[in-house]
Amino acid sequence: MATLRNGAPRYAVGLTRVSTAEQGQSGLGLEAQQAAVRAFVASQGWVLVAEFSDVASGKDDGRPGFRAALLKCRQLGAVLVAARLDRITRRAHTLSQLLEEGYAIRAADMPGADDLMMRIYAAMAQKERELIGARTKAALGAAKARGVALGGDRGYRPAAGPASSAAALWRRQAADQAAHRLALEIAALRAEGVTGKAALARALNERGTAPPQGRGAWTHTTVTRVMARVGH
Repeated sequence: MATLRNGAPRYAVGLTRVSTAEQGQSGLGLEAQQAAVRAFVASQGWVLVAEFSDVASGKDDGRPGFRAALLKCRQLGAVLVAARLDRITRRAHTLSQLLEEGYAIRAADMPGADDLMMRIYAAMAQKERELIGARTKAALGAAKARGVALGGDRGYRPAAGPASSAAALWRRQAADQAAHRLALEIAALRAEGVTGKAALARALNERGTAPPQGRGAWTHTTVTRVMARVGH
């Protein structure tokens, strides 16, 4: 099984999509995609923890399955896997944004494509945006030459500096991700019949599972805090 540097298993979230209601009702397109995703995840030695589906256009970035898959990936630090890249999105700038935000993305039909190749694909979209930006800048220059007022102070001031805000956000996201990963282990113990927070704490200690802080031992209070953080 593929693991992360801290010894935790590498998780994957599957995403499938078809464009029409007829395809969604037949299930044929979704089933083929699910099979491809599951086979790819298994070949990588990852753990498939969730699967989401949409019946919608790939140009719709508000699809419920798509948004739910991204949330699960963010919670667990999981890889987003689809049968084909266009099953995730048909918008190049959306792919670029996801990569910039730190999502790991893989497509079953591109088994050799790593983060670098995905970023090259996204870079092509970035170049297109730069060309659009250049045209916009030229248009604004022309408007300014005609005497149109541009920009100006809107009175906004950030409550905190960008460095401190980014650091706080990173710490919060890291804590949330750790809690969701640990919640999966707690859920697995419950499925095995381990009940009670004290019993769960003992089982986690026996397994050598590190608590959220990365040091010390599990207690019933630690279990309670993890479950509260993930909303259970």
